[in-house]
Amino acid sequence: MGKRKSKSKPPPKKRMDKLDTVFSCPFCSHGTSVECRIDMKNLIGEANCRICQESFSTTVTALTEPIDIYSEWIDECERVNNYEEDDVSYKLDPNE
Repeated sequence: MGKRKSKSKPPPKKRMDKLDTVFSCPFCSHGTSVECRIDMKNLIGEANCRICQESFSTTVTALTEPIDIYSEWIDECERVNNYEEDDVSYKLDPNE
């Protein structure tokens, strides 16, 4: 006679931690003042600071999360700052 197969429970699923939706502002440096919202109907993502009223908007996809919008805002700020520094150093070049 054969034995009955024992039912083993599947391993428990690992819980994914929730990503943040509130961040610190790159302009006023106030913690937890930037809130990111995603409008999937119009495919627009917005990041707004409640303290200094700075804002940033970008296009989003179905995979975009609030951290992605905030990261794009930080990258854009760095890009603009680097461009301005390059422009100033070009104007101050003594070889002209």
